[in-house]
Order: sequence, then structure tokens, then C-alpha cells
Amino acid sequence: MTGAPVTTDVGLAVDRLVAGGLVAIPTETVYGLGADADDAAAVDRIFAVKDRPRGHPLIVHIAADALDDWAAEVPPTAALLAAACWPGPLTLLLARAARVLDVVTGGRDTVGLRVPAHPMTQELLARSGRGVAAPSANRFGRISPTTARHVVDDLGPFLDPARDVVLDGGPSPIGVESTIVDCTTDPPQLLRAGGIPTEDVERLLDAVVADATGPSRAAGMLASHYAPRAAVALVADRRAADGAAAELERAGHRVVVIDHGDDLVTYARRLYAELRDADASGADRIVAVLPPPRGLGHAIRDRLTKAAAPR
Repeated sequence: MTGAPVTTDVGLAVDRLVAGGLVAIPTETVYGLGADADDAAAVDRIFAVKDRPRGHPLIVHIAADALDDWAAEVPPTAALLAAACWPGPLTLLLARAARVLDVVTGGRDTVGLRVPAHPMTQELLARSGRGVAAPSANRFGRISPTTARHVVDDLGPFLDPARDVVLDGGPSPIGVESTIVDCTTDPPQLLRAGGIPTEDVERLLDAVVADATGPSRAAGMLASHYAPRAAVALVADRRAADGAAAELERAGHRVVVIDHGDDLVTYARRLYAELRDADASGADRIVAVLPPPRGLGHAIRDRLTKAAAPR
């Protein structure tokens, strides 16, 4: 089924990680393709397996008590957000500690850090004593995986059965990536909307979080990303979706409509699976209804906008 075994054995995953292999890890957001963040050769393999540009930075997943090991400085805003949101779907961009490798950050002086909530990956981090550098476990620019099966479908041919493993922790319960907040700026900047709603970040900080400015410096900041093979059209409501789908079908296209109305939790959890299912069905057009811009709707709108962008 895959170039690497699929397992629920965390001990096997620890062994493979420590030996320099790649481990596809389950998180509450999406599955990541992980390597020991202190092992430059292992981290470099992530880029080869994903076909990911080597200058594009990775997030390091750490244990809850390891923040000071990976960040050179933890400003009060970061400490507050970490205390309130970790473990959970929040990544903090901070000044990197001396130990952080250039291959992880793309040579930048900052590093994205997060403490994942999935119990299997928490156990992996605790038992290995390693930080795990991990982008999403899919080919670069494509749809993120929310099950072990998705990882196998995307990366199976590129993984080594003698070195690598896919740790199966079931479907990801949130379904969209972590929120990324740059805590090196004043005020902090929102680099990616995600599993912690923007409104919650602002409530915790009692301040408005600024929009991202400056160069790309974190995962998910590129204009085109999360893309299925089918072309994606975005509409404001279900009536517009049905009209657009009918027009496309009259023109000879195979169309799938994606819409969960105001149920943002279900929309986030199902989004990537439904994009994958549309491709598997042979559809060449996807019409997606944009959810309201609140809560998880911010992240869903971001992912759909990037999926629909020119490639």
C-alpha cells in the first residue's frame, strides 16, 4: 500500500525518527511529514519527498516545556498565547535559538514553533526528546492530508520502507492548519488564519492583530496552495453555487459543489477530504461557497482562495 509501513505503534515511530527517518505524524490540524529537527540530512529529505522549495520554512513541533530550547527570546505576547493555546493549533513565529538549523528556517532568523494536541504525537515528542520539523504530509502546493490514507496516496511512492513510517492517529479533528502569529513584530502579525480563530487571538491579547506585511516567512503564505487538480470557483452563497454549477455542466464540465453553510466546524473538518474526493470523482470543476468571515471561516476562506488562485 505504501513505501513505508502504516502503524499505530508510537515506539516504532520513535525508533525511525531517532534513526534519521521520516515520520508522518497525526495532529489535530492535518498530518505532517516529520523529521528530527536537529538532523540536517533528515530535514533535507522532507524537501525532496514533498518536492518543496528548500527556502520555504518549516514549523518545529515541540513538547510543552521545550519553548526556551528553540526560541532565543519569548516576548510577553508569545508567552501569553502559548500559555492559553498550547497544546493546540497555534504556531508562534519567534527569534530562533542558536540550535535551530538553517535548513529548517530557510536561513531566516525566525522559527515557527507549536505544541500539537494529538496524543500520539505528544507521546512521540516526549519519548524521543526531539523537536520535529514537519510541514503537511503531501506533495508541495497540493491538498493537505487529514488521514493516514491521504498521506499514503500522496507520498507512498516517495517514502522508504526501511527508514520511514506513517503513524495513523485517525482523521484530524480540526482539518485546517494551525494559525500562525508573528510575535517578533509590534503589534503581532497574523501570517496564516487557522485552527485558533483570529478573534480568539485578539481577545487573548486584548489587541488587534495586524495583517501580514513583508516577505513570505512562514508556511502557507504563498498565493497558490492547497490546490486540487480541478479548477476551483468561489461564490458567495448556495444559490450562486447552483447557478454556476448548472452553467458549467451545460458547457460539458463535471462539477462538484462544496458547501456547509454556517457549520464552520464541519466545513473545516471536511474541506480537504472533499477537495480530494472531487479529484477522485473525475470532476474538472469545483464550485465552493465561501463561509462567513468569522471563527474558522477565516481559515476556510483563506484555503479556498489559495486553492482557486492561478497556479
